[in-house]
Amino acid sequence: MAGRVEKYLAHLDRLSGGREPRFFPVESTKQGLQGVTEIVYDNLPDGLLTALTYGLSLAEHPDWQLGSPELCLSVNSANVIWAHAVGFLAEQLRGTCPFGYGSTINFGERIVPESEMTAFCVSAPLVLDRGGCLGIDVGPAGHESHDVINIQGMYPIHEVERQFINEYGLEAFWKSDWEPANVLRRPAI
Repeated sequence: MAGRVEKYLAHLDRLSGGREPRFFPVESTKQGLQGVTEIVYDNLPDGLLTALTYGLSLAEHPDWQLGSPELCLSVNSANVIWAHAVGFLAEQLRGTCPFGYGSTINFGERIVPESEMTAFCVSAPLVLDRGGCLGIDVGPAGHESHDVINIQGMYPIHEVERQFINEYGLEAFWKSDWEPANVLRRPAI
């Protein structure tokens, strides 16, 4: 019988067309919780590094009523540090940050040396459609409990953009002229 992680990985396998990812473990700092794993696809889709997490959804948060999140980042870069940053945030902030649409997260420093971006915002994933990212049932077959994962998109942003989103909301920022996967872009605000 497939367990929770196997069901999640099978879902990702279907979405990726069977592409083989790289796996990077992030050791747990939370007593009683397993670590987080970064699942990294190179050049998927073409030109993008796409990284997803597994392990954030093992925690609990009062805002997670319709499922627990895992994170997805897609950037125009080959630098795997982007994936490590998202894995780090998932592990460090699980149980305290809701990772809901419109959430912003201050990384506190440049995420990677070649980019001036220092923060993330959360929205729908860049490379997954609604059916691929919401309502992923990972519960045991025939069990009455409802164990659902919703994949949330993580977008690298500049500090000025993080402040703008916090003041005016994600929708106002989303309407600005910006390229979500371009980690070398100038601030859109």
